[in-house]
Amino acid sequence: MLHGGGPGASGISNYSKNIEVLGENFRVIVPDMPGYGGSTKGINRKDPFGDLATAMLQFLDILGVSQVHVIGNSLGGACALRMGLEKPNMISSLILMGPGGVDTTRSLPTKGLNRLFNYYSGKGPSLEKITEFIREYLVFEGINVPSALIEERYKSSIDPEVIQAPPLRRPKGIPNFKNFDFTRDPRLLKCEIPTLVLWGTEDKVNRPSGGPSLQKRLPNCDLYLFNKTGHWVQWERAEEFNSITKSFISLHSQSKVSGRIR
Repeated sequence: MLHGGGPGASGISNYSKNIEVLGENFRVIVPDMPGYGGSTKGINRKDPFGDLATAMLQFLDILGVSQVHVIGNSLGGACALRMGLEKPNMISSLILMGPGGVDTTRSLPTKGLNRLFNYYSGKGPSLEKITEFIREYLVFEGINVPSALIEERYKSSIDPEVIQAPPLRRPKGIPNFKNFDFTRDPRLLKCEIPTLVLWGTEDKVNRPSGGPSLQKRLPNCDLYLFNKTGHWVQWERAEEFNSITKSFISLHSQSKVSGRIR
């Protein structure tokens, strides 16, 4: 389970409503990606998705995991999709929630992405900044996000190592969006990994139009659009997310064993 790229993000905080439920049926691995949480800081700004995907694939090799279902939200979704393009035979299925790197060239960055990239700019990080980002741009109903979660994210965002090398920021954030748009990657049309895309219709970080774009290009892609939901499908619609995810993974685990999916 790969978390998003917002300030203070980590595996546990992003999937606090999902880990225990999914753990009843599956082995669940929830790392902090490079640049976040307890992992090493800094990522390759010229190819952030590729850098993260390489790190996560190497991580799985170290764990001795040869086959895996990958769940990814936002930046984690971009990492998951890149893992699938790089090592398709290793990935049993993909579940992507508002993944980054889709439809990035249609217009200027969203307001949510601008807030994310500017978090460490100007006067630097603050509790006020991160509260606005989470309550106004990550979810549809900001009042539902507890203050404790926001404070935990804020503390992580001001880790001295993170402040020295924020994974995503201006002016050294993602420099040219056209270089990070999956819809321009010809491998997408040949990627036969069973994929489930979940997107909130009110996502202010990554445009919901990315869902149909992925479904159009991925041969085995199902798409669910969640009404009155923002960027955090797994948190805002946790019960439905957990149910759909368990069903999807179980189905494609069985299909993999029976040989119906190469």
